[in-house]
Amino acid sequence: MFKFLKEVVAGSGSGLKDFPYTIGEPYASAWGSWTHHRGTSKVVFNEVDNFWLDIEILMSPHVRAYGLLKDDGSPVSIFSLSGSNPQDRHLVAGRNGVKRLRTVRHPNILSFLHSTEAEVPDGPAIKHTIYIVTEPVVPLSEKLKELNLGGTQRDEYYAWGLHQITKAVSFLNNDCKLVHGNVCLASVVVTQTLDWKLHAFDVLSEFDANNEASGSPMLQFEWLVGTQYKPMELTKSDWASIRKSPSWAIDSWGLGCLIYELFSNAKLARTEDLRNTASIPKSLLPDYQRLLSSQPTRRLNPSKLIDNSEFFQNKLVETIQFMEVLNLKDSVEKDSFFRKLPNVAEQLPREIVLKKLLPVLASALEFGSAAAPALTVLLKMGSWLPADQFSAKVLPTIVKLFASNDRAIRVSLLQHIDQFGESLTAQTVDEQVFPHVATGFSDTSSLLRELTLKSMLVLAPKLSQRTISGSLLKYLSKLQVDEEPGIRTNTTILLGNIANYMNDGTRKRVLINAFTVRALRDTFPPARAAGIMALSVTSSYYDMTEIATRILPNVVVLTFDPDSDVRTKAFQATDQFLQIARQHHEKLNMGDNRAAESTGIELKPGNAGLLGWAMSSLTQKGKPSDHGLVSTANASGSQILASPSATQDTQSATVAYAPSTSSSFDQAAPASARSSVDGWGELEDANDHEENGSDKDGWDDVDPFEDKPSPSLSNIQAAQKRPVVQPKQAVANVSKSHPLKASKPEDDPLWGPIAAAPPKISAKSSDIKPSTSHNDVDDLWGDIAAAPPKSSGKPLKPAAANTDDLWGEIAARPPATKARPLASSRGRGTKPAPKLGAQRIGRTSSTGM
Repeated sequence: MFKFLKEVVAGSGSGLKDFPYTIGEPYASAWGSWTHHRGTSKVVFNEVDNFWLDIEILMSPHVRAYGLLKDDGSPVSIFSLSGSNPQDRHLVAGRNGVKRLRTVRHPNILSFLHSTEAEVPDGPAIKHTIYIVTEPVVPLSEKLKELNLGGTQRDEYYAWGLHQITKAVSFLNNDCKLVHGNVCLASVVVTQTLDWKLHAFDVLSEFDANNEASGSPMLQFEWLVGTQYKPMELTKSDWASIRKSPSWAIDSWGLGCLIYELFSNAKLARTEDLRNTASIPKSLLPDYQRLLSSQPTRRLNPSKLIDNSEFFQNKLVETIQFMEVLNLKDSVEKDSFFRKLPNVAEQLPREIVLKKLLPVLASALEFGSAAAPALTVLLKMGSWLPADQFSAKVLPTIVKLFASNDRAIRVSLLQHIDQFGESLTAQTVDEQVFPHVATGFSDTSSLLRELTLKSMLVLAPKLSQRTISGSLLKYLSKLQVDEEPGIRTNTTILLGNIANYMNDGTRKRVLINAFTVRALRDTFPPARAAGIMALSVTSSYYDMTEIATRILPNVVVLTFDPDSDVRTKAFQATDQFLQIARQHHEKLNMGDNRAAESTGIELKPGNAGLLGWAMSSLTQKGKPSDHGLVSTANASGSQILASPSATQDTQSATVAYAPSTSSSFDQAAPASARSSVDGWGELEDANDHEENGSDKDGWDDVDPFEDKPSPSLSNIQAAQKRPVVQPKQAVANVSKSHPLKASKPEDDPLWGPIAAAPPKISAKSSDIKPSTSHNDVDDLWGDIAAAPPKSSGKPLKPAAANTDDLWGEIAARPPATKARPLASSRGRGTKPAPKLGAQRIGRTSSTGM
């Protein structure tokens, strides 16, 4: 048991069979005798219990008893050092390096992950090898060749890298009282985020300043250091002088060697080459000379190099340093910084921005330390990435930000959603993004509501039908009656744009109600214009019955709208829908079997239930031809019907749309209340639709008659209802003046005059006064429909007294009542005078009491 725990802690093993990493190709360079390999990590999986096991516990040879090692592809770096026997002095120094690297932790020191020592066969011999596993890094010399920077960008990046290494050396010398012993280009590696880190701890040792008189070596493995990197006192092995010197004396000399190799772009061959300062930047030259002072006591402390050197004062270093301490900055400093950052990022090395600044910025936004303007910078930097890297590095942060309660963050996300919306997957939008975005529909801020609405243009194509029908349309229904007219207008526009993402049933239930019942009635002219345009854009989704009975009557009314833009669009839409109607008419005349069935539209099998409901409602109303009269009356508003030939002559042919083939009579829903007659034959159907319709969206409960009708429309409706209350009296009165109309008392009095309209009756209608010939109010529509052109002037004479209310004048003369009408023209008859007198007596007596 003790041996097992010792192996776990020490990370040792007898072979590579249980090594939880895959060793890849080596790099061309490495420090000392080490070999630097690429590698990938494995994970331990238990096939029996089907759960993940702790990899730290199972790094011993006993791992095979628990499960299998499987490669998960995470990159790592693997350093290997081999020797002929376990007591090889390189292996002994390597073990010291492993121990030091394991125990010393700093952001600028290479991160240790795992180590092991194994016996590896090498032909007939056996080699003892030490393996160190660290975070994935690349030798600095190779990374500099890959970046190939020049000019100011090179100096800025070198300044940032030297800043990091100097901090690591200062930590070892000043805080830990340790001496690295061999700081040079080979002892520096670069991470995936382009950070520089210090490693090669084989020579690392404590600084023994208390034993100044001792002549024993302070650095046990100083023989590993090349002669060109050794200061004069180390070359002479003057340990007494070294112990009297500051703890940073040896490593300050090493920093000078590193600076020389960086800017000369060559490995240091001799110590004398350090005198060649031609390649050293002028701002760094004084500090470079102080680092390489011949007197150890006068060498510059690395900590002072960080604080005082002008070389480290550049945009890249300042930007990264600010972001590293972002939590300590106030909101004013953050806003100022992030507003300047986009311009600064343009001037920095592109790869450094993407690999260093972008991850730091994403992390700051994710954990709430960055302000909302940082999102703009993040998206700008992300736009420089390929699509696959953008999805991997930027999108996860953006998805998490949608759950933020910071309103400024949410506004910024919605304002820039067009930059990343296309990269989001449908599952991510439906499950993670939309539930958070939907809270903006009911936000108290009108700006946030409008931005949420506009974002649906990008997100709606990725939403499931369940989300669209169950959630999105409910929110849009509420926004169509929002207090902000601009939001109402944009809601209508959005519905027109996303109509193709709805299924057929949803379109049938929502579009016409949303556009005619709400948009076309809006008091805001652009909202009405948007409703007309939405109807035009979605014209292919309506069958001929809907166009004739619900759309055209509501659009034609707007041809005399007070707003000129609304009128223009209304005429254009009228021409478009009349063109569709003309095409339908031509199909019927050509004998198209599908068109001849009912409306010229093929019915889908899935809508069979709706077909039965619609056909039953039409059967109850009696005459299919009445629907044509209704829509014509609403479109024209006069007693004279336009012939089809006249319509063809005056209609514009700029837009030609084929009629929809979605369904036939899918929905005989109530039409707009702007049309006075449109709702007569459809009122019962509207009630049935409200009772039986689905409540999944907000348009099922829209009442087409919720608006108060105009006085002229009220008179027509009142006149229509009178014969229904007194059918017998109406028939009797009509029979006195016109026996032909009462020949079939069993017929419905509403439709009887229209059904029994022979040429002789229509001719006589011009000689009969409206007060006596049209006791049944619906006879009015029959006479209008059957009146010849020459007799059209006579019915207009009674209306001359009130030219604005033609139908009200006719409806206000019930033929069966001979009593004098009241001045107010309300009710069906006059109230007797004694009753009024009795009321006055009652009021007088009550006052007396």
